[in-house]
Amino acid sequence: MENRTEQNGLMDFDINFNSEIPKYQQLVNAINDALSNNTLSNGDALPSVNVVCKNYKLSRDTVFKAYSILKDNGVIESVPNKGYFVANDTRKVLLVLDTFKAYKEVVYHAFVNNLPKKVIVDVQFHHYNINNFKTILNNAKGKYYKYVVMPFNHKEVPTVLSDFDTDKLLLIDWNMYAKEYNNYVFQDFGKSFFDALEEAASVFKKYKKLVFVYPTFTFHPSESLTYFKKFCETHRFKYKIITEPKEFLVVKDEAYISVSDRILGVFLEQCRTKNLEPGTDVGFLSYNETPMKKFIYKGISVVSTDFQELGAKAASFITHDKPLQTYIPTKLILRESL
Repeated sequence: MENRTEQNGLMDFDINFNSEIPKYQQLVNAINDALSNNTLSNGDALPSVNVVCKNYKLSRDTVFKAYSILKDNGVIESVPNKGYFVANDTRKVLLVLDTFKAYKEVVYHAFVNNLPKKVIVDVQFHHYNINNFKTILNNAKGKYYKYVVMPFNHKEVPTVLSDFDTDKLLLIDWNMYAKEYNNYVFQDFGKSFFDALEEAASVFKKYKKLVFVYPTFTFHPSESLTYFKKFCETHRFKYKIITEPKEFLVVKDEAYISVSDRILGVFLEQCRTKNLEPGTDVGFLSYNETPMKKFIYKGISVVSTDFQELGAKAASFITHDKPLQTYIPTKLILRESL
């Protein structure tokens, strides 16, 4: 059974009595949706608890709970003897990241700095833990204007994401489980990575072997390994892939590519111990630009997407009500380490 009504032109939505979503949460979702599509605006009065009960056949407890949640979230306010009103035109957005590494901080600040002041961002981290991921998103349903989510490789992720309106959901960073209708801003870990290596081909030729250090603990997409092999075979470079960090030993006339900043630290320490000069005796190409890599040693070469652009593009999804599907290219920045 569904009940649909309109009260003074302000509320026009469905309550589905057969849904697994609690009725109070449906009411919260509906009012948030009305705010997002400008059906409700700053200062608008909401129907009284009694009016909602009568028109939607809901209990007072259900309506009061929904209004209390909206009030706690700063969406509405109550005025004694007058009722409930839309508090302001502030929009709350949820940003779900994996971890808060240096380059994720760049994404975060670019995202926040490209939003108007009326948008409030809540940021949470799932740390590649599916229980954290489910808890964050399940508790967030209906509480935010839009959702910006960094997914990861787990079979339950698509089910969690399927509960959200695709018009309000933006997937970022890694193309995992995206459907053709999803909004997204992704980086390309495949062909774009290959093209970046192509730019460095002439530099790599001064080394006898290329070594990709890809630790087992990394969450970096393995797609990059496929294109690394393709690059080496295309140019007939000798190559090796190391998955066990303990096996990483710096050898003269070898160049290293790493997705882990821990390995970068090990590389520089071994270079100092063995009296090897980065960029001359050995080479290093680090994945993911951070603000400090241009200053470390004499500068660390990086292959990286533009995280500022990624964050800014994600912000445009919040400020514009239109679909967004784009890739941010991966580029090479050559410095003294290669």
